[in-house]
Amino acid sequence: MLGPLRLAVDGAEIAVPGGKRRAVLALLASAAPRPVAYDALVDELWPGEAPASGRAALQSHVSRLRRHLGAAADRITADPAGYRLALEPGELDAQRLDAAVRDARARLDDDPHAALALVRRARAADRGRALDGLHDVAALVGWAAALDELRASAAELHVECALASGSREEALDVAARLAGTEPLRETATLWYMRALAAHGRAADALRVAHDFRQRLADRTGLDASPALTDLEHQLAAGTPARRGPPVTPVSAPPSPLIGRDAEIAGLMRLLASERVVTLVGTGGVGKTHLALEAARRARTDHDVALLELAPLGDGAAVVDVLAGILGARGSGGDVLASCAAVLASGRWLLVVDNCEHVLADARRLVAALVEACPELVVLATSRERLGLPFEQVCPVAPLPLAHTEDAQAITRVPAVSLFLDRARRVRPGFEPDAAALATVAAITRRLDGLPLALELAAGRLSSMTLEDLAARLDRALDLLGRRDADERHATLRAAIEWSYALLNADEQSLFRALAVFADGFDLATAERVAADLGIRADPAAALARLVDASMVTVAGTRYRMLHLLRMFGLAELDAAGERPAADARLLAWAHETVSWIDATLPTADEVAAAARLRAEFGNVRAAWSTARTAGDIDTAVTIVCALHEAASWRDIEEYWAWTVQLASAPGIDEHPRAAGVFAAASEASWMSRGDLDAAERYARRGLEVLHPGDAHGRRRCLSALADVAVFRGRTEDAVAAALDAVDGSYLDAFAYAGGALAAAYAGDVARARELSARSGASAEYPTMAGFAAYVAGEIDNVAGDWEAAERHYRTALTVAQDTGASFLEGIASVGLVSAYAAAGRVADALAGYRHLLDTWERSGAWTQQWTTLRNVADLLDRLGDTDTAARIRTAADHAPEAAAVPGQTPSHPAPPLPRDAVLTLARAAIARHLV
Repeated sequence: MLGPLRLAVDGAEIAVPGGKRRAVLALLASAAPRPVAYDALVDELWPGEAPASGRAALQSHVSRLRRHLGAAADRITADPAGYRLALEPGELDAQRLDAAVRDARARLDDDPHAALALVRRARAADRGRALDGLHDVAALVGWAAALDELRASAAELHVECALASGSREEALDVAARLAGTEPLRETATLWYMRALAAHGRAADALRVAHDFRQRLADRTGLDASPALTDLEHQLAAGTPARRGPPVTPVSAPPSPLIGRDAEIAGLMRLLASERVVTLVGTGGVGKTHLALEAARRARTDHDVALLELAPLGDGAAVVDVLAGILGARGSGGDVLASCAAVLASGRWLLVVDNCEHVLADARRLVAALVEACPELVVLATSRERLGLPFEQVCPVAPLPLAHTEDAQAITRVPAVSLFLDRARRVRPGFEPDAAALATVAAITRRLDGLPLALELAAGRLSSMTLEDLAARLDRALDLLGRRDADERHATLRAAIEWSYALLNADEQSLFRALAVFADGFDLATAERVAADLGIRADPAAALARLVDASMVTVAGTRYRMLHLLRMFGLAELDAAGERPAADARLLAWAHETVSWIDATLPTADEVAAAARLRAEFGNVRAAWSTARTAGDIDTAVTIVCALHEAASWRDIEEYWAWTVQLASAPGIDEHPRAAGVFAAASEASWMSRGDLDAAERYARRGLEVLHPGDAHGRRRCLSALADVAVFRGRTEDAVAAALDAVDGSYLDAFAYAGGALAAAYAGDVARARELSARSGASAEYPTMAGFAAYVAGEIDNVAGDWEAAERHYRTALTVAQDTGASFLEGIASVGLVSAYAAAGRVADALAGYRHLLDTWERSGAWTQQWTTLRNVADLLDRLGDTDTAARIRTAADHAPEAAAVPGQTPSHPAPPLPRDAVLTLARAAIARHLV
């Protein structure tokens, strides 16, 4: 891998012809011993558009690779997860170089000549740029960059060992070549300067430093680190250190820290009072960036050292790597004591980055150092806490998202600000208009406000439009990547996979299975899924491990996954062939959940049922989509029928759309509960669209296809017909349909209430009061009791008893607000405001109508909107604004979705205004009269 791809079997070099075949071998080697999914290989080999025969072509390349391997052909195996390459330790040249570098570093102090011999032999295998010829394979770019970093580090160690053993010519030769190939690598420049100084060429070394500064500023706009300045001062004073500054320089973050002002301020306060602070969060959330900024600010009163653990494959090397950074070499092999001696010598901030994959070793190191160094402060970053008793955990969340349509406000939202900053780096002058800003805000929401995701997405604007990017975010895990990133952050998938790989098999299985829950889950659901999976560990403990590993977040009793983590989990489900089983679990969960809500809502426990609906509606939505895609009409019908009562009172627009979809589904007429579906679609038609014609058609269709024994469906259809009859002004039909629905169920209260309203609007107050009393006596749950109070208020309003009407409306409003019954709140508000108007409280009535017009416009409930507009017209008449009142009333009279007013005819000769114009006219009139 250290150079163009080369394969040797039993010591004999084997030619691997063809770029795609070589890419397959490199991809399998990069993942070994883990498999690479078939589709992932196809996508990498044909990144534009895979041919229809992509799988077959891939299989052909693998078959030929096996022939190249000869006796080792069985090293490439296939299973449901993909192809995998079996490699023994040390069979990759990169692994051998890494081991030799660590061994040489450990021997450097005691035997620099032996260390030099080790690093010479190891570097002999370095044939140039890693994976040369394969840099057009996106998935290999990050690995190639990591291998090139290893090559450069080995060269720097070569210089160090040569200087330590007195081989000055060799040191200068290696340092010069390294500085030439890595012109922007500061550590390479530092070693070149030291090698020149060892030859007495301090002036040349200072010129090298000057040239490096100029080159760095010209190409990147960045300044060199303090380490370069320190070495320049040493050279100018004639006292260069043999092995340079004792601490690896901690550079400033590579780009400005955006949207983290509160976090960095809080972090600096913690570092002033705590000994160990751990930044914890999911991959790509910006922990390292935050830590580097804190380290930069701390340099004024601390010595700062950075221990980067991500490159380590073995936690046992943690102490040795720290020793190399600090320039600490212990006598008698006590390297830890030597590190502690350096860190105890002053006020130190030690930044320990990416602890998660060597967590136990990092924990032991930090605990020992804190105990031995009284003034040491440790700032760690990890995808889970270290687990020390004195550790202060500081969670790092994604950036805040935009939830506004105001263009100026959007640009100030942190997630948007970061995206715009990074976008302008690849597309100078990028200044989006209001529509484009709305698209940016939508992109940031789709990407969870995750800084890595936002940066990668903004980087894609170098090759695609904003609209193209937004349209392709369903492929974000692999679409968003960059060539200059380390392997962990090369793509979003890589960032998440880094954490996923740290989980054990049971934890991975649970994570995958829970990914189908689109809107989070509670502990009981997670335990049920774990039991179904047969997970051996305690389910609560397994879930806690997912939280600790930042794969799942928790707030109160609710657990959630970021959208991008869910996408990864679903992809892993598909790769493992587990998606059908997971979908079946979701549908079974949904059936049980909505059935419980249906049974519990019309009881004294209504508030608990409503809370469960609010908490789980996102998951019910996912189950609805899954059921419709799979053609599972039984589950779809169960969801629609079970949620009818809850959704009706809460005016859930999305639910109404489901009912209309299902009412048009093939075969719905034959379903035993078809009448309930049509009844729900009937209510949807007038409540959300104001379409009374469709509402009547659906209700009558429900009665036509009514199956024997479906008493509930019959009641629902009759109630729907009663509603339509009220709006049509057919009050006797309304009363008859409502009373026909009475059959001793909990819906009797609603039936009596419907009949009471119809009687009241017909002017029969005595009959209305009788039916209203029956409704109140039959109400079995709070919202129904509130509706009965509303009906009593309507009757009092018709009777002219404004004070009694107001009392009843306020009772209904209180209940609606307690139970979340937004529909009841809306109609009770209309009644209350109309009572204000009738009682002469003009200012209160006008303000109330202004609010109601906005409310109904948002919900799309035009039947209620026209009723409100009629009431506005009545008030405007009393205020002398008769022309405006007449124009509003005429529009309402012509609107098919408006409730009919018996005996009323259009009262204005002009053509009726469209909806938007009527609202504009009414709002302007209200504003005039409120002044």
